[in-house]
Amino acid sequence: MLVAAAMFAVAWGGNQFTPLLVMYRLDHGFSPVVVDAFLFAYVFGIVPALLVGGPLSDRLGRRALMLPAPFVAAAGSLVLAVGADSTLLLVVGRILSGIGLGLGMAVGGSWLKELSSGRWETTAGGGSGARRAAMSLTAGFAVGAGLAGVLAQWAPWPSALAYVLHIVLALAAGVALLWAPESRPATPPADRAPLAQDLKIPAAAHRRFWFVIAPVAPWVFGAASCAYAVMPSLMAEHTGGRPVAFSSLLCVVALACGFAIQALGRRIDTPSSARAVLVALGILVLGMAVGAVAADRLTVPLALLAAAVLGSGYGMALVAGLQEIQRIARPDDLAGLTAVFYSLTYIGFAVPAAMALAAAQWPETFSYPMLFGVGAVVAASSLVLVAAKSRAHLPGARGDARANRAKVPN
Repeated sequence: MLVAAAMFAVAWGGNQFTPLLVMYRLDHGFSPVVVDAFLFAYVFGIVPALLVGGPLSDRLGRRALMLPAPFVAAAGSLVLAVGADSTLLLVVGRILSGIGLGLGMAVGGSWLKELSSGRWETTAGGGSGARRAAMSLTAGFAVGAGLAGVLAQWAPWPSALAYVLHIVLALAAGVALLWAPESRPATPPADRAPLAQDLKIPAAAHRRFWFVIAPVAPWVFGAASCAYAVMPSLMAEHTGGRPVAFSSLLCVVALACGFAIQALGRRIDTPSSARAVLVALGILVLGMAVGAVAADRLTVPLALLAAAVLGSGYGMALVAGLQEIQRIARPDDLAGLTAVFYSLTYIGFAVPAAMALAAAQWPETFSYPMLFGVGAVVAASSLVLVAAKSRAHLPGARGDARANRAKVPN
């Protein structure tokens, strides 16, 4: 619970900014492209934290790498609170939020998985760690976004109050984390391999990773960002004068649906095929198609429906990808492979900026309904690829020569 609480806090810090995108555009004068670039900016904090923090925690232990995460996230909120009119400060704040979230996702997720098995919890099922990590993150994303939007719409100090609330939460979670038990002690210095070798992730070469997990990974936050970044921007003038609150509502709807569907992951997922990934991609194709209709009609019910379907696709893709990861990863590169997966998921946060840029530069060629339609076609292509490889390169299968060479366990 202590590790899950810390993951919840850093996820809150990572997503509280999202419903405020409309506020920064309408009240602080930033263009749509710049605002969507702010959303993407924290990827520059997340990806290094994932790719370095994950493998280092396999070397130095989970505690050493996870303990700073809530405090870094709090520092990000402090910078965002004082920098509402500064492009530089907003970018710096987003990067700090990304560092905290990246450590929470890779290191915290691995720590939570280990504490959900073995001597720490003998009754937990095989996928409990993945589901708990996904649900902790999704709950933090949803609650942080929901409260931030409500406070920015109706409370005083709209550009700062939500961040102050998060600072208090993150500091409390960081202090509480001191009592969480270490699940992977640090490797003694005499037994450590060279650092460069530790940063290598052999399981990332597994064919199932590239044919099943990689095609769905960018859709995790590609779908989520379409639901709670693109759709609120399109609906800003169609919300009865409450654009920030409506943006918050779309975030909550998308993430609540994502959270709810993760509870079904255990029944849908199977180690004998990529069934859960296929279900996720099927939902995503539908979600992008509904998004195209919603972007054309610009009505509140259709926007809410698009957010719900895209959020469900996000949630299913996240938990399905994590469960596939935990089957093919070895104990000594679980955090590293989780980090690679999350790094691929965050490519999806480039989607709103790419859409905004295309619509701004070539408005006669690219409309938002057309761009959503293109997304549906790309999602369908991913679905076909994964379907073709659904039962191929299963961990431990005799025909999987690469898995045998890498000694990937069942």
